[in-house]
Amino acid sequence: MGPLPRERLLELFAKVDAFFARASARHGARMACRTGCSDCCRRRFSVTSIEADALREALVALPEADRSALAARARAGDPGVCPALDGEGRCAVYAARPLICRTHGLPIRFAPSGGRTLPVVDACPKNFVGEDLSAIEASSILDQATLSTVLAALDMAHADASGRPRGERVEIAAVLSGEL
Repeated sequence: MGPLPRERLLELFAKVDAFFARASARHGARMACRTGCSDCCRRRFSVTSIEADALREALVALPEADRSALAARARAGDPGVCPALDGEGRCAVYAARPLICRTHGLPIRFAPSGGRTLPVVDACPKNFVGEDLSAIEASSILDQATLSTVLAALDMAHADASGRPRGERVEIAAVLSGEL
């Protein structure tokens, strides 16, 4: 038997984290992503069921006071801010943060919705200011379709193994509040 989907998810997280570290080292000041910058956390997200389970596991490891604070923010906090974001602009579940959080800030290639168009490259507006994003070397650009495909495959295997429906999305706030 090969690695379980959760083990593969951790491998994917590690690869994306390493990619981010390489891009950040290569581009230095051109990337504004730093501890305390939380612009990408100024919204609420849903995650796959495998990522939701990783978040639940991380919650169990937190002290009760931290879990209670997260649950309170998830239930009554600013609906335009991720409830994992603490008062200092840090993620309370950083080690278990989902893939979407790990990729924010990086140049990402994606196909816009709405028909047949060529893929575009986009990044956080604080990064690569005044630069032509299409000129960034390919080795610094993540491909959103590839990441989504790998994550979907892991999530399907996880759903099948746990008897859940495939493709289930879970609001991060619901996980952090303890509702789900």
